[in-house]
Amino acid sequence: MVLAFGDLELGDLGGNIMPRSAVVVFIALIFSLGCGTSHTTICDPPSSSSTCTCSGACPAEIQSYVLAAGNNGQIAAFPIARSTGALGTPTTTPGPASSPGLAVIGGWTVYASNPDIEIGGAIDGWVIDQVTGTLTVVPGSPFSLGAFAAPTGLVAADNLAPPAPFLYVADSGKIDALQQIDNGTGALTIVPGSPFPSGTNQYLAVDYLNRFLFAADEDPPGGVLAFTIDASTGALTAVPGSPFALSSSGNTNVQPGQITVDPTGTFVYVAMTSTNQVAAFSIASPSGALTPVPGSPFAAGSGPSAVATFNNESNGYFLYVSNATGGTISGYSINSTTGVLTPLAGSPFAIAAQNIVTDISAGHLYAYGANGLTVFSIDPSTGALTQVGSPLAFPGATALAYAF
Repeated sequence: MVLAFGDLELGDLGGNIMPRSAVVVFIALIFSLGCGTSHTTICDPPSSSSTCTCSGACPAEIQSYVLAAGNNGQIAAFPIARSTGALGTPTTTPGPASSPGLAVIGGWTVYASNPDIEIGGAIDGWVIDQVTGTLTVVPGSPFSLGAFAAPTGLVAADNLAPPAPFLYVADSGKIDALQQIDNGTGALTIVPGSPFPSGTNQYLAVDYLNRFLFAADEDPPGGVLAFTIDASTGALTAVPGSPFALSSSGNTNVQPGQITVDPTGTFVYVAMTSTNQVAAFSIASPSGALTPVPGSPFAAGSGPSAVATFNNESNGYFLYVSNATGGTISGYSINSTTGVLTPLAGSPFAIAAQNIVTDISAGHLYAYGANGLTVFSIDPSTGALTQVGSPLAFPGATALAYAF
């Protein structure tokens, strides 16, 4: 659900910040107190009855959204039906001609990378209306990254407590860092010391505790760049030993694709496009150093590129990998102790997709392919994927994101 809690800090009774999974449960509990069964706002003052009764008209229902950047110069917000995960008619707004990256901060601000050389490379920002999905340009947008910037993938270190969240941008031989300086407008400012040197990278990932940033290093033979995140300033410091090799064979260019961190913040997974595999690493704390998981790399389909994880509270965690040239999606269960991947029954699934995203823990995977944007339900026990409804057309979805 698209939420804006302003400066509200979600923590447990001891003042500690809750992990992402706990936050999702906390949010669900808040919304269970809604105004009637179809509304999601807490009554003020609260009602003592089992069904909350508000004074005056009940507010409109808050939505969750799948966001898509297209090569048609638009950003689209598709509303999600809460009961089925089906997508509704999107609201659209002008965006970059083609954006390689999307990120959402706080559930209410949306950012897209804009590699337009005429403006030197920038980040475009919008505030998303929680009810209608309407996107309104953030004051000051686009935010320049400076001369010769070529922004691609985005990732947010979305803190639930001060300081304000950070946004990281994969760039040409560097990583740009920005901070959301105003929680009311979504405006961004450059983090001191940015950009931070890196190898060639397009895809980034941050663990859910915002301790580490990882980048898929495309410089042959391919690896993973690891950085610690300064919690106060957002500055990046390279982890000793970085980059970490994706393959034990130094003669093979593995061409890394997307990268992700599992929902526990313990393991890193990277698609290896040229070898039809997915690499897995365990994350050492507090250093951020990476160690290959036993058995890594694991077999995938043909041309694996995009990756997404799913948090199943009762049955563990799943990883999905879209095999772009094979027309399939490989699904795996993640061993919560070792990080080892085990193929799901029925995997690979006959689903052609270039981009995929999950709704964290609500039970759906969204895939973009030649037929458009398609919804799949995730079986909570087996992880199997079942199509929901028909694909929705959207020209060339270059990036997907989920706003809750």
